Amino acid sequence: MPYAHLRIAGEPAGPDGLRHLHDEMTRIVASLLGKKAELTAVDIEEVPLSGWAVGTHRTKRVAHLEVLVTAGTNSPEQKERFIAAAYGLLREIFGADLHPVSYVVIRDLSADSWGYGGLTQAARR
Repeated sequence: MPYAHLRIAGEPAGPDGLRHLHDEMTRIVASLLGKKAELTAVDIEEVPLSGWAVGTHRTKRVAHLEVLVTAGTNSPEQKERFIAAAYGLLREIFGADLHPVSYVVIRDLSADSWGYGGLTQAARR
């Protein structure tokens, strides 16, 4: 049951771009991290570019993706492949305007620290 939060700044992605991002992010979370697509939540937030800088430089397009997963459910190799694929997806959609310092973060949470439907992940085991 991963939760993916993508913040993007720059020109809006538009409805088709957002739909593509939702679909593809769900696909790579399921295929590369081995999660159930039907339990994958993807939250995309478009924020003003004026509030974002990398170092002292303004950018045309920048992103930050954070994915929450249960600790111990993914290998370092799975995470490495996911980070590469997620960044590749962002480059595919946003092209050369995407700043290379667009982070992809996988945050491992203890199974007793999160859940859905009123149950922790630990209780679901």
